[in-house]
Amino acid sequence: MSEVLTPIVFQLGAGGIAGFVVGYAVKKLAKIIAVVAGIFFLILLYLSYVDIIHVNYDKLKGAVEKLFGATGGATNWLTPIIANLPFAAAFTAGLGIGLKVG
Repeated sequence: MSEVLTPIVFQLGAGGIAGFVVGYAVKKLAKIIAVVAGIFFLILLYLSYVDIIHVNYDKLKGAVEKLFGATGGATNWLTPIIANLPFAAAFTAGLGIGLKVG
């Protein structure tokens, strides 16, 4: 019985710790990126308002959708997660806690 439980307990512990660290870092990084992007778009809007630049908002919208709309490759990362389900479950729980704490 110990031969089965030891690897599972290790995967759960390592996954939980790794998930927490990644979640905490992602939340902090996301806040920084949001502030920088917000400042960038405010500057862009101001420069457009004072007629220094002309912004083609349709092309900007298309570029943003193209950048964030590329979710078709889910099978590339989903298969290893399913293969390592105990680690993935603990990682997900740790990620959630890290995002909440961060």
